Amino acid sequence: MAQKLIDLSIAIEPELPSDPPMMIPKVDYIDHTAGAAQMEEFFPGLKKEQLPGGIGWALEMITLTTHSGTHLDAPYHYHPTMDGGKPALTIDQIPLEWCFCDGVLLDFRHKADGERITAKDVENELKRIEYELKPLDIVLVQTGADEAWGTESYLVKGAGMDRESTLFLTEQGVRVVGIDAWSWDRPLPFLAKEFQETGDPKVIWEAHFAGIDIGYCHMEKMANLSAIGRPHGFKVCCFPVKIKDASGAWTRPVAIVDE
Repeated sequence: MAQKLIDLSIAIEPELPSDPPMMIPKVDYIDHTAGAAQMEEFFPGLKKEQLPGGIGWALEMITLTTHSGTHLDAPYHYHPTMDGGKPALTIDQIPLEWCFCDGVLLDFRHKADGERITAKDVENELKRIEYELKPLDIVLVQTGADEAWGTESYLVKGAGMDRESTLFLTEQGVRVVGIDAWSWDRPLPFLAKEFQETGDPKVIWEAHFAGIDIGYCHMEKMANLSAIGRPHGFKVCCFPVKIKDASGAWTRPVAIVDE
């Protein structure tokens, strides 16, 4: 049986305004001409004319956070503990079994920017697609926010999960989830506005902080979820880069669909 591989990631690009200023990646591109000069330093006596075409290697110097681009957050990102006080897992401790499992796609593109995706919303969507969750399913949440990637508006696009809807998933054994928006929670400006209006700290990062109760990972800044073409019956592979003691790492999630 033929399989189709669908890229669910965005590229890491410099100078895009789709992150807060302190998080915008920087990429210094060293082209083949500059690479030839570097090779002359590595190989004393070498002249660039001796290289194929007179040029050398190309490489890039990158400055970014572990939460730049499409990435997987570890429980340690949310809090030092999880699961009733156990040390929270860092990204290098995430079981690989969590990261290659059956996928489930929940479509919430009808919801407004900044709106909560509630546990009831998740239940209703599962009924609509006629699917019953099982442990280690990878649940992907589609908001449509990825259409704004590359613009400033991306930071305020999409609905977001809340504490109860996150716990609804993790209580059923789900350990990896993902969303096509900047955050698993509702966009931060909406949370900030609600906090200012109510003074209730429970609104701050409520979906992330649900990981204190039950440790889980979520992918953020996913894209192209509509290309999967089905709500279930596919696999998701999302192994993170192994960074010692880190709160998250870059990943290139792929949906594997039997054709």
